[in-house]
Amino acid sequence: MGNSKSGALSKDLLEDLKLNTRYSEEELSAWYQTFLKECPNGRITKEQFESIYASFFPDADPTEYARHVFRSFDTNSDGTLDFKEYIIALHLTSSGKTLQKLEWAFALYDVDGNGTISKNEIQEIVQSIFNMISSDDKKNLPEDENTPEKRADKVWQFFGKKENDKIAEGEFIRGVMENKDILRLIQFDEPQKVKDRLKEKKK
Repeated sequence: MGNSKSGALSKDLLEDLKLNTRYSEEELSAWYQTFLKECPNGRITKEQFESIYASFFPDADPTEYARHVFRSFDTNSDGTLDFKEYIIALHLTSSGKTLQKLEWAFALYDVDGNGTISKNEIQEIVQSIFNMISSDDKKNLPEDENTPEKRADKVWQFFGKKENDKIAEGEFIRGVMENKDILRLIQFDEPQKVKDRLKEKKK
């Protein structure tokens, strides 16, 4: 971890994050300063994480989605994330289609952590994504995708599953990599205004 007393990132952590994310040294250093201001003890709580997400979506309710994202990265279930876990979370939730991101997406949708995904779990996460879509944007959704139920049905159909079937991780990753429609249905695309706000926070 970085040395919180000096307010500087350790060289090892900096190199690790540069290698595993798309962020530059300048971006990471700026984020670390912001992180320490918000979390002087070097760890971020679930409530703080939800608050950061809320600042990105002033016109919607990202609380449930933020809670699921936090759960998927809090691998030791201690209720906090350190700076590395936080940056990896930011990177994976906003980067392109990669095997690493799909492994994370599976963890996000595996709400009960039992190693498989049910249709109810798909619907639960999709509902949290819908909470972040503005009313105006919802009006522009296709007729067969304009509710969480319809979107979950569509995902289930793409996988060729019956109502009470389950999806294992390997099957999930293969299905998403082979079908761009599934990827589109299960992820939340960062709106431009969110990216702009991220840039503002780094200044």
